[in-house]
Amino acid sequence: MREGINKRVWLLKIFDYDTKTIAQNDKSFVGKVSENWNIGGVPNGGYLLSIVSDALAKRAAHPDPFSISANFMNPGIAGEECRVEIDVLKTGRSTQTISARFMQNGSERVRVTSAYGDLEKLLGINDQIEEAVPAVPSSNDCLLRTGDLQGIELSLAEQVEVRLHPEFFSSNHLAPAESLGWVRFCDGRAPDPRALILFCDVFPPSPFKKFGVLGWVPTVEISINIVKKPAPGWIVGRFRTDSLSNGRMIESGSLWDSTGQQVAQSRQLGLIMSKDD
Repeated sequence: MREGINKRVWLLKIFDYDTKTIAQNDKSFVGKVSENWNIGGVPNGGYLLSIVSDALAKRAAHPDPFSISANFMNPGIAGEECRVEIDVLKTGRSTQTISARFMQNGSERVRVTSAYGDLEKLLGINDQIEEAVPAVPSSNDCLLRTGDLQGIELSLAEQVEVRLHPEFFSSNHLAPAESLGWVRFCDGRAPDPRALILFCDVFPPSPFKKFGVLGWVPTVEISINIVKKPAPGWIVGRFRTDSLSNGRMIESGSLWDSTGQQVAQSRQLGLIMSKDD
């Protein structure tokens, strides 16, 4: 199944290789979940969505993802093959709505709904309202995210360089629950809309700033909106906890590119589990 991919691996950055899918027909695509994007031995949710987005892009009538929303029902399995089943719900002149099911071992693990269009095509009013890029220390002055800092296996950190505000791991109950810093691929791959889907889910959970490392925080639901195609270079990310109650976290996030333009927004519902759960 992977023979065609293996012949071209030298042409691809690791993100593109590890998210590549092959069409079996116009509704079914197969791939493999790599072990390169794990958090604590479990594939990162944003990475799974990147696999889905590769299949969606092959089926979409328009070039760019406008949005992708996902419900996570079961964790992905690293090292195992996967299948993405596509259903085109509606195709219009400016947008297309597509649903997808991410499957492993015969079980649906992620359900996705997405909208595709053309990020560079003017659809209507061109006045802009966007949040300004936040003040953040230079990437050299920020703290590299590693598994050691969180006490977990973090192969994700070998592929994605996340540099956090230097005060992030000095927990402070009086501080806002905020994860702020920089992100880029370790191998120099330039950011694009598919990368933004991943980057919206690679920062550590924002409650860690306020309470310290709490445990496992699985995503129940995430919605990501792509605003613009990003310029090359570092991406600034800020993620804030809007609500934390009874072990449920609601977090809002934004990404800005190297020119200071806001390029993506996200909203996530996660469960904060104890380390023993």
